Amino acid sequence: MSEQLLNDPTLDRPGEACGVFGVIGPDMDAARLAYFGLFALQHRGQESAGIAVSDSDNITVYKDLGLVAQVFDERVLAGLPGDLAIGHTRYSTTGSNRWENSQPVFRHLMTNGIALAHNGNLTNTGDLASSLGPIAATTDSELMTEAISLAMTEGGSNLEDALAEVLPTFEGAFTLAVMDTSTLVGVRDPHGFRPLCLGSLDRGWVIASESAALDILGAEFVRQIAPGEMVIIDENGPRSRFPFADHGSHLCLFEFVYFARPDSNLLGQTVHSTRQEMGRMLARQSPIDADITVPVPESGIPAAQGFAEVSGVPYTDGLVKNRYVGRTFIEPAQAMRDRGVRMKLNAMPGIIRGKRVVLVDDSIVRGSTTKQLVSLVREAGATEVHLRISSPPYRWPCFYGMDTGDRSTLLAAERTVDEIASHLDVDSLIHLDLDNLISATGAGEDSFCTACLSGNYPTDVPLDDGKFLLERTS
Repeated sequence: MSEQLLNDPTLDRPGEACGVFGVIGPDMDAARLAYFGLFALQHRGQESAGIAVSDSDNITVYKDLGLVAQVFDERVLAGLPGDLAIGHTRYSTTGSNRWENSQPVFRHLMTNGIALAHNGNLTNTGDLASSLGPIAATTDSELMTEAISLAMTEGGSNLEDALAEVLPTFEGAFTLAVMDTSTLVGVRDPHGFRPLCLGSLDRGWVIASESAALDILGAEFVRQIAPGEMVIIDENGPRSRFPFADHGSHLCLFEFVYFARPDSNLLGQTVHSTRQEMGRMLARQSPIDADITVPVPESGIPAAQGFAEVSGVPYTDGLVKNRYVGRTFIEPAQAMRDRGVRMKLNAMPGIIRGKRVVLVDDSIVRGSTTKQLVSLVREAGATEVHLRISSPPYRWPCFYGMDTGDRSTLLAAERTVDEIASHLDVDSLIHLDLDNLISATGAGEDSFCTACLSGNYPTDVPLDDGKFLLERTS
């Protein structure tokens, strides 16, 4: 059995490909700092975790399948000395979930070495593999590491120059933390699909997918690393290079909807406050007469708070989340799989019975878990269930780091909103309009990639289905 998240409501959400972290500074216990940084990024990937650390002479990598706390303990961290480290939490969208595909990826290079952690998906993997010749690689992250290694060994380049040479040959989404024995480099692709920020410690520097990872270390947030920027950090501190042509900003809009932690900051906005504003927008867009507003924990909570504030429909916690259910490797019986959402969420009849319920969630992707949630609420005695979603219908596949590459699995791909409502057995269904969603972020429309919601892709994508191509361009 392949390892996966079983019986978890997040299976009905787009899975996100990974969190990256890096830290450098004199006399630091870099591996321990990376461990805590990865803890803050655990939500971005639960399949594997890894840390690479340098003691100035050698790079040591430790990685395994499982959560951060399952992979690392005091004994392991004690064997990872050094003042430079990168870390990674993985959610696989390409390449199966096995040890060989866990990160950081490492290559030994004569008296040096490089390690790489990657968030995103390349869209030109085939072309890149052909250009590198026959190599043993099962992920785009390994291909990137191989390309950088060749530039260093065959071209005699240092890490910085090798990256500047090969990065323009990568297409798609790639936020990277890369290191050799003495240098840490953070990279965002020229579209900036995935986030990366820079922080400072007393005597060092940190890069992380989200600002919440800086907070856990007591690091000071400095700024977001810009799309197309390469930040090089060594004993002299950080400096920047821009090896790409300017393509503008296309941050994945789902970072605001679902992926990012609510206590992180993106584009100058707190994610939590942005999600509350999404709920306010949703209430203004779709007034309703109901008795209670119930969030789907955890990600639906801020939007439900905002919805209740504007609508006047009282907020209450009608669903309880079991916070101790995460990964499981035990295959449940079929009856348990059919009702698997109950392992993580349970309804409270004493609150719901006899009520007209507004159920607020952030998104519907495949629909299976949402259907189970609606059944839970109805079984708890709701007289009406009105579903409110703080994002538009998810109709198009993502090629930039979410596990939704097959459009046929998306509930809204070929259905109208009324058909979806009937399928889910709700009395009404309203999605937040795309314009309102973008307005809630406080940023401009040209700041985001909205491909999964609009079908407008900012890059060429590997479309093999002629029917899909016709639909997308019509």
